Amino acid sequence: MPQSRLFTPLKVRNLTLDNRIVIAPMCQYSAVDGCMNDWHQMHLGQLAQSGAALLTIEATAVLPEARISYGDVGLYDDATQAAMGRVIDSIRRWSDMPVAVQLNHAGRKASTQKPWDGGAQIAPGQPNGWPTVGPSAVAFRDDYVPPAALDKEGLRRIRDGFAAAARRAADLGIDVIQIHAAHGYLLHQFMSPVSNRRTDEYGGSLDNRARFPLEVFDAVRAAFPHDRAISVRISGTDWVPGGFTIEEAQAISTMFEAHGADAIHVSSGGSHPDQQIPVGPGYQVPLARAVKSVVKIPVVAVGLITDPLHAEAIIGNGDADLVALARTVLYDPRWPWHAAAALGAQVKAANQYLRCQPSLYKELFQSPR
Repeated sequence: MPQSRLFTPLKVRNLTLDNRIVIAPMCQYSAVDGCMNDWHQMHLGQLAQSGAALLTIEATAVLPEARISYGDVGLYDDATQAAMGRVIDSIRRWSDMPVAVQLNHAGRKASTQKPWDGGAQIAPGQPNGWPTVGPSAVAFRDDYVPPAALDKEGLRRIRDGFAAAARRAADLGIDVIQIHAAHGYLLHQFMSPVSNRRTDEYGGSLDNRARFPLEVFDAVRAAFPHDRAISVRISGTDWVPGGFTIEEAQAISTMFEAHGADAIHVSSGGSHPDQQIPVGPGYQVPLARAVKSVVKIPVVAVGLITDPLHAEAIIGNGDADLVALARTVLYDPRWPWHAAAALGAQVKAANQYLRCQPSLYKELFQSPR
């Protein structure tokens, strides 16, 4: 069998990834006052034994009010940093998989119930609710309280929050930061005309709508060690008329690249409840392919990538440089093992698991070091 492209290494800044499979950030809505706990240790610990090349911690709020829900993870004070540190220390005792963290501000989509409790917004003044902010005083939905439009002081506070979280991530030894500029959260809200109605230097033209996300990127880049990588997750389209387009996503990706981004992770949607998403296997891969055509840095594809042959084709055809797994790896935490078996490749396994190597795949596990 020809060598699998999915299981070839890739260097991102100074970090060499063992293969092209990364675990996407997946919110667990299980933190208490922003602090990670045993659930996160269990959840992330099992994924750190998956054989993927990179493990990404879920959307992590840079300020308390930046959380999507009251159950979101934060990295904004000593308590949240210590809690995350305990989980990371536990993982690293048993796995050498690099760890990334996705830094986020939810903007107008903040202050919500947990998804299994309906996910509705909680109004300010109600238990577990707080006032929200955004680029403009435009609510995400008719039943949401409109956010306060951010002034210059509010923008500065958020930039500083991202930078402070980046410094805390560096102190924890985090290998990679991903900046969340997708899914209708604050940085995407600035980029999309659906949510950005400003008339100052942060609204109107694409250059203006990109200004604040780029300022945040610059603040994070200045605060995070130069030898460690920073990626950006964007939505390739809003999937609504008059919204953010793939052409704008291409242009903004080149801007992030020019500012020093090391990779672009291409997702989509999240800005408007009327979005019409053509969901199907690999439905976002064409968006990744479009971004890859205009940048030189690695591009990550995500979205219903469940079949190893499909993932192999995405990398082999040059549609993207990496594939990200989310729900797929929740359903099957050993998906990279199974993909390696199907593609005739090898994958890392902990010494404690070596005896489970199937007799049909005698070379599946790399030799212990």
